[in-house]
Amino acid sequence: MYDTATRQRAIDLHGSGLTFSEVSRATGISRFAIRAWTSGTMPAPRPVADCPIRRGSPDPRLPHSDYAYLLGLYLGDGCISEGRRNVHALRIACGDAWPGLIDECARAVAAVMPYNKVMRVRATGHTSVVSTSKHWPCLFPQHGPGPKHRRRITLAVWQREIVDAHPWEFLRGLIHSDGCRITNWTTRTVGGVPKRYEYPRYFFTNTSTDIIGLFTGALDSVGVQWKSVTRPTGTVNVSVARRASVALMDAHIGPKY
Repeated sequence: MYDTATRQRAIDLHGSGLTFSEVSRATGISRFAIRAWTSGTMPAPRPVADCPIRRGSPDPRLPHSDYAYLLGLYLGDGCISEGRRNVHALRIACGDAWPGLIDECARAVAAVMPYNKVMRVRATGHTSVVSTSKHWPCLFPQHGPGPKHRRRITLAVWQREIVDAHPWEFLRGLIHSDGCRITNWTTRTVGGVPKRYEYPRYFFTNTSTDIIGLFTGALDSVGVQWKSVTRPTGTVNVSVARRASVALMDAHIGPKY
């Protein structure tokens, strides 16, 4: 990642009359990056040491829609662990059955923390998308010791504002982590002949009542009807089965891929 001085030097060289190719050869920077800098389509860099959350407010360059999606993924299948020198690793476990989900997760992590490397760590049946930074606990203040269902999970004011502005991205992240879209079927006898009927529905399963509350609250905000069932183990299944609500979910989320 290039610092401000390097970027400005490339812009000045192009402004002096050099072509993108000539500036690229002189600096070793790609023509795409130089073109983006000179056109103003690439946002100004945030120094790597800067915290993205200051005084309870996110940096204005934080992409809110990507963050809402990543927040959903984190609440479902994510964790943060502390390493040496106060550096933390964010890990999002993604099932290998959905390679598109792995790509989308990696894209969101890179968008939220653009100055840090995004890695993919393979394991049996899943791939963890991993990125290290000192600031992941700042971006996800829900981080704490032990499983999420054993501690209180509430959103900070600035997180609530982002979720309220981007509820579908938040829901998409939750479905992509602890949810699914399936096709149920049933048999009915019509005119003496048994007929098979299929209908899609969405499920979201979690053991944290706080996370369930965040999920159902977001569903309410976008007009999706739902029902929930609590299992003897304490796990809560939230089902979206009404045709209009499923169609709404399909329009904004769809199945994993």
